[in-house]
Amino acid sequence: MKRWLRQLHLWLALLFGLFIVCMSVSGAILVYAKDLQTFLQPDKWQVQSQSAPLSFSDVISRVERQTQQRVELLMPESDSTLAWQLKLANNQYVSVDPYTSEILHQYDYYSTLYGFTMSLHRWLLYQDSDNQKPLRNWVSICALAFIVEILIGFYLWVKPKKRIKRLAINPRAKFRILVYQLHTVVGVYMMVPLIMITFAGIAFNWQDATQKVVETITFSEIETRPVPAPLTATAQPEPPEVDIAFAHAMNVFPAATLFRIYLPQKAGDHLGFRMQNPGESHAYSWVWADPYSGRVTGYYDASKANFTTQVWHFKYKFHIGDFAGPVIQLLWFVIALLPCFFAASGIYFWLKRTKSKR
Repeated sequence: MKRWLRQLHLWLALLFGLFIVCMSVSGAILVYAKDLQTFLQPDKWQVQSQSAPLSFSDVISRVERQTQQRVELLMPESDSTLAWQLKLANNQYVSVDPYTSEILHQYDYYSTLYGFTMSLHRWLLYQDSDNQKPLRNWVSICALAFIVEILIGFYLWVKPKKRIKRLAINPRAKFRILVYQLHTVVGVYMMVPLIMITFAGIAFNWQDATQKVVETITFSEIETRPVPAPLTATAQPEPPEVDIAFAHAMNVFPAATLFRIYLPQKAGDHLGFRMQNPGESHAYSWVWADPYSGRVTGYYDASKANFTTQVWHFKYKFHIGDFAGPVIQLLWFVIALLPCFFAASGIYFWLKRTKSKR
């Protein structure tokens, strides 16, 4: 049994190792990708802070006049030194100075450092002619194989006797023994966070299956966010009343922070405000409004969701390590690179064994 598992451990590494390393490196870069992007290209992503930005309606209308494109999504920033991002109807994005409405950069999302790295990490950059991403499933299979690798490695450590004694690292040992000790000890200590981080990544693609796992573990069900019924479709020549609607949305959630504004794309669509209430790990609360009267048409307070839903919502912040300050973020960066070490050290052991048999 042990010999068979060692062989399986090896062959899984040989089959999936290159893809696991790719996800490892890209995942580590993503931890700091936005910060790095801003640092390398400050003229495209940073602005000079002023007393107050323009109103949402002003920014939207001015961008639409400059680009001759309808705005579909507005992403404001809480940091007054960062530009706002807007998505246009032609799927292009613009980076805008919120104090002047000057367009600093017009871009394809996946051409940026962050967008490119994310697409590499999640679907290996490949999109077919229908803009589908079929390699998402292969990435998830590779991630699942990595979890299996971790569990096999744990079994190979825990099965023999004196397992606690083997959780020691002798810095004076020969290189091969030292690498083996590091491979074993780091794998055992980092098993739980590695599995949880990897599982959270899989959950972005295989949602139904991973939801069932979370619901089984927590003995409850994940709440479904309600979606308001379409509005009565009427011709409205006026632009959406974004500022009035936002004021009404803040009356619903006075302590919330605005995350994104979704503009109506067709007649009958609501104006949507995605917001983060106190107690939420990320912005999962919503307020919907009639885009032409500003009247609130519905809302969802994700901070009052049950425990299972809160766990499910936490997966994004947990996966990227953005939930407890820069120390955790740095730790997540190091953890993200561990699969590279496991792959390299595993291949090293295999080459050594192969050489010794000759």
